[in-house]
Amino acid sequence: MSERCYQCFRPMSLCFCEAIPRIDNRTDVLILQHVRERFHPFNSARIVKRALGKCQLIADYTQRLRTQRLPIGPSSVLLYPDKNAPLLTELPVGELPQQLVIIDGTWHHAKTIFRDLPQLWQLPCFRLRPTHPGQYRIRREPNAHSLSTLEATVGALRALEPDTAGLDQLMSAFHKMVNGQLEHPEFGSAWRRKEPGQSRPRNLPRSLMQNAESLVVAYGEATPGKPGENHRTSTPVSWVAYRLGTTERFSCLLRQQQPLSDAALAHMRLSLADFEFAVADDEFHQRWNEFLRPNDVLIVYHRRTFQLLRHIKAVQPRCLVLKSIFGKWRAGFRSIEELIAIESASLVNSKPNCENNSRASQRLDMAVALVEHLRTMYGKLQ
Repeated sequence: MSERCYQCFRPMSLCFCEAIPRIDNRTDVLILQHVRERFHPFNSARIVKRALGKCQLIADYTQRLRTQRLPIGPSSVLLYPDKNAPLLTELPVGELPQQLVIIDGTWHHAKTIFRDLPQLWQLPCFRLRPTHPGQYRIRREPNAHSLSTLEATVGALRALEPDTAGLDQLMSAFHKMVNGQLEHPEFGSAWRRKEPGQSRPRNLPRSLMQNAESLVVAYGEATPGKPGENHRTSTPVSWVAYRLGTTERFSCLLRQQQPLSDAALAHMRLSLADFEFAVADDEFHQRWNEFLRPNDVLIVYHRRTFQLLRHIKAVQPRCLVLKSIFGKWRAGFRSIEELIAIESASLVNSKPNCENNSRASQRLDMAVALVEHLRTMYGKLQ
């Protein structure tokens, strides 16, 4: 194994640390980074953190970021590529912010962080208008004009404080990293191995391609288990479902024998007040039976979700498991979030709103996105 620099996380032969300048920026920069980007060797936020004198970088999972009190100041703006947001370059001099908040991660990670952090929703949102395509050629971007975190930060600081020295040198360090990797002899073959479309499903379940009105995607939150406890004893806390053809939704909280802990409630993004209208198992059975149709096929991400119905003796329709379907030709994903990112599936219900804020509802939306992705992207290949 080649010796590695633990500042830039590159092999010593590709280390570019000496090219990173020290910049005395006036605008405070806060980078909220998805934890999966933290040790990525091509992560550009790490370079920004080393270069800027006023910069904080917080890396964590979105559910943990959500529970933190983020160090967002009173005069802060969010840099986010919303096509309806005003341009940062059009801000009057007297209205310049004191803090710039930037999200770092894949495009899917960025949308997830924005969706899941209410502290960001109230911030004024601004965007950049790139004058040329992004230069992050060693990582795939959603489109030609998508920018890396470093490029976006430099573009924003050039707009807010054009007289600050060192920004051009920072871009030079970025180009050195990119060009060094592109010239590496092993890079071309590794890039080709990751080329999208190399891995395709041979056969999808025929029932997945049937009338969408007979396809019900579901997700259930289970009672939290104790360390070492068999998950087969878990029962549902909540159960949500979505019928593809009609967009009809099912949502139900089940009455619990013991109150859930504060930690469990926070994890599920629920409160004790939500359980005021929770129902007993018998009423859940009745509602679930009324929602289902005779020829329905249930689709879940993980088989454990389907087993929750059995644990309370509820009706179990024919079932397809997304993890098993994708696992036959995909490898390397450990969660539904990673699978969404790998497949670049679009989350159609990703806008934050008070009715769709529980963890169960958001993970249901992810499962729905994967089903739609399977049907539209791969169904025609069968």
